[in-house]
Amino acid sequence: MSDVFRVYKFGGASVKDAAAVRNVSEIIVNHAEEPLVVVVSAMGKTTNALETVIAAIMSKDESLLHSSIQVVIDFHRVIVEELFGASHPVWSSIEGMFTEMRSQATLRVDEKYGELYDRLIGFGEMLSTQIVDAYLKEMGIDSTWQNAQELIVTNADHRRATVDFEKTEIRVREAVTPKGVHVIQGFLGATESGKPTTLGREGSDYTAAVMAFVLNAAEVCIWKDVPGVLTGDPKVFDDVIQLQTISFREAIELAYYGASVIHPKTIQPLQRKEIPLRVRSFVNPTAPGTSIQQGKSLVPMSPCFIRKGNQVLITLSTRDLAFIVENHLSKIYQTFHKIGVAVNLMQNSAVSSSFSINNDPILIPQLLEELRGDFTVKHNEDLTLYTIRHYDAAAVNSIKNRGEVFLEQVTRHTHQMVLKEVQ
Repeated sequence: MSDVFRVYKFGGASVKDAAAVRNVSEIIVNHAEEPLVVVVSAMGKTTNALETVIAAIMSKDESLLHSSIQVVIDFHRVIVEELFGASHPVWSSIEGMFTEMRSQATLRVDEKYGELYDRLIGFGEMLSTQIVDAYLKEMGIDSTWQNAQELIVTNADHRRATVDFEKTEIRVREAVTPKGVHVIQGFLGATESGKPTTLGREGSDYTAAVMAFVLNAAEVCIWKDVPGVLTGDPKVFDDVIQLQTISFREAIELAYYGASVIHPKTIQPLQRKEIPLRVRSFVNPTAPGTSIQQGKSLVPMSPCFIRKGNQVLITLSTRDLAFIVENHLSKIYQTFHKIGVAVNLMQNSAVSSSFSINNDPILIPQLLEELRGDFTVKHNEDLTLYTIRHYDAAAVNSIKNRGEVFLEQVTRHTHQMVLKEVQ
């Protein structure tokens, strides 16, 4: 055993049921070197289920609140029973977590949506890591459960918190000793005073990068249900191929545009210390996967496709048909920031600006209402944003054939389209 850490990250699909948890433990036994940090996401679709709980609290729907909490509890109870039986010591901590989740499922006085979200959503990761840690111990592995909310220090920007690397490094190095396996939640952090925060949806990849950075890890490995990084989602695009290597710079570009295999903020800390990232398959763990490191942009070079569904296209114009200039854009972006909405694509004309954003049923009505105070607002829902990196004519035409184009933007290496797909 060396004192050089490696970091493994397992997403929701890799721990979706009891068989998946067993597979994760086998990967750690057969393919890992200690010391090892294991970052684990919520199991299966738990994050979506907890978002239903949060929506029920916001809408004061007691019936939905009760039923949606029970869905989360029943899902995890089945997994624990299959892994450990009915009388394992892990039950006391799991049942305690269920009780805590029920007691926390209420909106506090003057609490905003983002605060409520960050306070409740982390129960998914807390449950998954307790289960994985207990099963690793059952397998005879020297495993230690770590609490990300005590180690990952962030600011108070709820749902998109920024990590304080210096304070995080101090806490991590005190708690995470260079021996055995350390199991920690992805996606979660907390302010210095202990208020829960999250790092953005799909932020578990970023947690792995943060842990690697502060521990000077040898590598990060993200385990997924695909053989590596592909040129597109095979469920959405035809004839995709696997990429052997991707440069850090290209990976940042792909992540920025929404490639689901990597979180947008994951690459920066790894690039700073030149820590390689590998994407490997938990279905076929002996396969080499894809390596992200310094080097050529893509090997092999090929168009890469990214699809973001459930988009809202908002077009804003001045009421007197004055040009959209800097002061207008400043006001628009301040509104986006205040509401907590990220822009996926924007385009200006002389008297209007258009923005493609994710459709959030809670935030979008608030955003539209506020924007109408200063602008004429038009919006279209149920749209899709397609991005093609390293596009060619055939790639562009294949996307245009999918529906009616509402907005199109072309740069040197990237072609984007917002369109209404034909069903």
